[in-house]
Amino acid sequence: MTRTFFFLCFTLLATFSAIGQDFNFTQFYAAPLQLNPALTGGTEGLYRFSINYRDQWRQALDNPHTTAAAALDLRFPVTFSTSSTKDAAGIGISFFNDRVPKIGFSTSQLAISGAFHKSLNDRNNQYLSLGLQIGLNQRNVNYQNLTFEDQFDGSNGYTQATSENLPPNNNFPFSDMAVGANYTYNPNKKFGLFLGGAIHHLFQPQVSFFYDRRNEDPERGDSRIYRKFTGHFSTKIPITNKMQLLPRAMFTSQGPHTALNVGSNIRIGLGEYAGSAIHVGGWVRPVSNEANQYELAAAIFMIGFEANNIVFGFSYDAGLSNIQSPFNQGAFELSVSYLGDYDNETILCPKF
Repeated sequence: MTRTFFFLCFTLLATFSAIGQDFNFTQFYAAPLQLNPALTGGTEGLYRFSINYRDQWRQALDNPHTTAAAALDLRFPVTFSTSSTKDAAGIGISFFNDRVPKIGFSTSQLAISGAFHKSLNDRNNQYLSLGLQIGLNQRNVNYQNLTFEDQFDGSNGYTQATSENLPPNNNFPFSDMAVGANYTYNPNKKFGLFLGGAIHHLFQPQVSFFYDRRNEDPERGDSRIYRKFTGHFSTKIPITNKMQLLPRAMFTSQGPHTALNVGSNIRIGLGEYAGSAIHVGGWVRPVSNEANQYELAAAIFMIGFEANNIVFGFSYDAGLSNIQSPFNQGAFELSVSYLGDYDNETILCPKF
């Protein structure tokens, strides 16, 4: 009960008074449209469909904090009569829902994104990609799930009316925008280098329930979400004909908070042509907060399987920080990607 109460207090503070932090998937390359709009259409197939699910705080809450996302993106060849390069364009649509069921607090987004992938040489083994994403968000909270100290009747529970000054509306929409860039160097099928960056919440939309959106009154509930800056890196290094080392890292900075996911996968090909493979990997996540305190937040373990155009992934975050340990915090993720009209001549971002 104590753990649940503490967690709800923390969530309410983030909900009503603080500028919220974004969710991040541990399997960040398995959610490319959430990671960087420049990865839209950056697929080995002509289209890609992906689903991601994250579940956390299960040890502390009966109904854990969940994040679900789905995306569909397509790649189109772009041909110019005076050029021998194989340029491409991508378009995609994505959806996510980040939800804390205990208090009915959630954020949802429906977004469209587009990218242009410019080949930098005649060998078509280097690409520079630029992308843009525009989304419509909805934020909700259920007041009926909240209780306050003045509602306690002294014996039977929280049955009294509250004098808390709650916002007049329990939901509101807001628009959002992200931009990104990505560089790919893929001289052969065995080696690859991928480097990119993105800026989310470009215009820092208002995210407070107290903000008066009709009158745009900044004196009440002025709370803009911080811009989020993301940098990501991955490389593909051959070890043997059927084994590859896949180091990768993602750095995020949002307001006073920073986080780094860094580690590696090992890809082991199966069968004569290695069209199928298993992935085994591990990462660590050091973080910092507004007090400039640094700590190792989590150790992450991952296993994945790919069979030509289908990729599955499972990962688990084992919480290590002092903040998380009272809750025995852990999180697991599932990801599934399907690549349609599979064609790996042009690799613009990692499969997994």
